[in-house]
Amino acid sequence: MQVLLALLEKPGQIVTREELRQKIWPADTFVDFEHSLNTAIKKLRLALGDRATNSRFVETLPRRGYRFVANVEVADEKPVIKTPASPMEGKVFTLVAEEGTECVLAPVDGKSLEEWRRLLVLNDDVGVSMMITEKRLLLLEAGKSVRLLALEGSAGWCEVRILEGEHYGRTALLSRKSMRPL
Repeated sequence: MQVLLALLEKPGQIVTREELRQKIWPADTFVDFEHSLNTAIKKLRLALGDRATNSRFVETLPRRGYRFVANVEVADEKPVIKTPASPMEGKVFTLVAEEGTECVLAPVDGKSLEEWRRLLVLNDDVGVSMMITEKRLLLLEAGKSVRLLALEGSAGWCEVRILEGEHYGRTALLSRKSMRPL
């Protein structure tokens, strides 16, 4: 990320290998600079879907440095920071399963929620299983923690971030009744 930021500070201009070394690795840091920089550039190209030959983003200038060649637009607007609409947003909750079960089902988005509801009405267990297999409907273990990101209106659903287990870091929709405050 630091290599990308350094290149974006001077779009269309050469950023020498020495400039990158000074900017990213402090003088008191001892690393194999050549290998580390080459690895960082490879990972950056991979993330951008770019390649060394016929590059669309990062051009290599042999023995000189690199240049960011794509157009860069600077936004005049300051980012909007949304404040929580509810004092519950940002709080951590524990998952509570229905009696007789050990897991909570959580659709990953509104589209998956609608599809899941339709499959339940149709008693389509195979369709529900396919949604779980495709990770559009997550099986979350009761007792695990989630962070409430947003209350989704009066329908009783909330957007959450999963804080433990197989789906760590993912977001999903949960029914309010499946969450208990810590």
